[in-house]
Amino acid sequence: MEAKKYWVSEHGGIEKKSLVILNEYLLSIKIENKAEATITKYRKMLERFLCECKIPVEEMTADIVHQWLLNFSEGKSPRTVDLMLSILSTFFTFCLDEEYMEVVVIKNRWRPVIPESLPRFLSEQQYAQAKLATEELDLRDRALVLFLFSSGCRRSEASYLTMEDLDMKKRTAKVIGKGRKIRYVHFSEECAFALDNYLQSRKDNECEYVFLNKFGDRLSDQRIYKITTRLGKKIGLLHPLNPHSCRHTFATQMLAKGAELEFIADELGHADLNTTRVYARIPSEDMMLAYQNKMG
Repeated sequence: MEAKKYWVSEHGGIEKKSLVILNEYLLSIKIENKAEATITKYRKMLERFLCECKIPVEEMTADIVHQWLLNFSEGKSPRTVDLMLSILSTFFTFCLDEEYMEVVVIKNRWRPVIPESLPRFLSEQQYAQAKLATEELDLRDRALVLFLFSSGCRRSEASYLTMEDLDMKKRTAKVIGKGRKIRYVHFSEECAFALDNYLQSRKDNECEYVFLNKFGDRLSDQRIYKITTRLGKKIGLLHPLNPHSCRHTFATQMLAKGAELEFIADELGHADLNTTRVYARIPSEDMMLAYQNKMG
């Protein structure tokens, strides 16, 4: 049976011409190599908008879109509203470029104020606890967690990592990041040892992917999330230890050890150095200790 095309909407509640335009838009961002998860999120949010706002795309006005957005915003966080606004903006820009619309229907002044937040990461003590706790995990989960912590990879990058991508001697891995961009990341000696043990245990399985589920297939993004959150609960964290927290912990660890922002950006796959600079605003353990010693 053919797998469902994640870039195609078959929503029955959307006006037919609008559905055609939506699918043209989704195909366009697939051609741009947007990630599957991104396209799926865009599709679902645009399906909601077009299903609830019954006006055909060609007849949309700023007032109609704004009123729908106000209703949508009730009970939603500013980040959720901003995400929806961004998705609508890119969709309507496509509609303008393709001449399905003649007027701009999104206004910049509608954007909510987003409170600035720092990345969530583990402290030195929590990081040590997490690494100690990995010794009680099975071979696969230990290798996976150490890989996330020491490479800074996203969970999707770990999920799609293949045997061919690994260079155990150089302790590097080729990963495919956002926009299908290829980069090379490093991992620790401890991680390499754990990976070697894990791979030895599954040497009879010829699947191309490194991290496998119990059926011998690729370990999914969702399963990776469950593995890290279970570890977080095991060490008593008050917030979830998701794969992105491992990524943030890698960045803060590198910064604390004196790594240059450019190096960290390359390892994380940040196209814009400003994305990486957020870590420079996190007070280090030494800075906080000095403050406490002086100020009490």
